[in-house]
Amino acid sequence: MTIKIGDQLPAGTLSEFIDTETEGCALGPNTFNVQDLVKGKKIAIFGLPGAYTPTCSAQHVPGYVQHAEAFKAKGVDEIWCISVNDAFVMGAWGRDQKATGIVRMMADGNAAYSKALGLDADFSKFGMGTRSQRYSMLVEDGKVTKLNVEEGGKFEVSNAETLLGQV
Repeated sequence: MTIKIGDQLPAGTLSEFIDTETEGCALGPNTFNVQDLVKGKKIAIFGLPGAYTPTCSAQHVPGYVQHAEAFKAKGVDEIWCISVNDAFVMGAWGRDQKATGIVRMMADGNAAYSKALGLDADFSKFGMGTRSQRYSMLVEDGKVTKLNVEEGGKFEVSNAETLLGQV
């Protein structure tokens, strides 16, 4: 069952590579409970098929990095990128995309969270296995208030500009 507007985000965990050790966050991969992270926050989340893939690297992530200040000005506390990659890859990709400290690069290594959202996709014909569909959503205190899911192979409604216009 695919998540929809009005639903609470499902229980689950995501991992993030932490570049700078802080209280409660060790250097390297850290696993976080999604419910704890979203509590009391407005978060722009976008999901995509994979790190270092063409559309994801050239358009999807750069759009959210470019418009991060506009999201913050509209009351968005955090921006997350969720992809079915490990935390090491997501951390390296975030550094390459100049997203560190701007977009949280959240790893869904086994696609468990993408499956819980009902937003997983079979990319086996491309040699990539189970991945995430391309989507964006606005989440307020764990509740989905906006949701944009792309048709297969498209990049038209999950971009930063579309979600920013919905905030």
